[in-house]
Amino acid sequence: MNDVPEPEPHLVIRRMELEDVTRVHALDTASFSLPWPERSFRYEVQDNPNSRPWVAELGGQLVGMMVIWIIVDEAHVGTIAVERDFRNRGIGRRLLAHGLLAARREGMTASLLEVRRSNLAAQHLYEEFGFTIAGIRPRYYRDNNEDAVLMNLVDLQAESTRLRLEAAEEE
Repeated sequence: MNDVPEPEPHLVIRRMELEDVTRVHALDTASFSLPWPERSFRYEVQDNPNSRPWVAELGGQLVGMMVIWIIVDEAHVGTIAVERDFRNRGIGRRLLAHGLLAARREGMTASLLEVRRSNLAAQHLYEEFGFTIAGIRPRYYRDNNEDAVLMNLVDLQAESTRLRLEAAEEE
């Protein structure tokens, strides 16, 4: 009997396609109390020229998604989520790094996002990427009037940022 462990499946990050939308919407609904309508993801894939929608697949299974909007010279992270059973495996870190590196290659100089004040794990991840708190959006989330923490990454084109993102993408 051979007790050799099965190799870990390979994580693939690719552009979101129309065929992914139903699964992405299900992931969004399972992850957030204010999920996007399915039609919003369809719009991001089909009709929004400023959208950079991404998915992460592990062993052929969609386990993560992210949407970044390219606005002038900024990459606005609109949403990012990883399936609950696949969290704490570095998938969100790699997905975020991939999206930010792609935005960097398009010439974006900064990035911004909003995160719930109570989501300390996400804030910690963003801080590891170099995001800093830029302000508070009071009562931003309609479901419970929770504040959003506005975070900025002002040096997306810096060499140190590139190295940090590449290291995270390869983890």
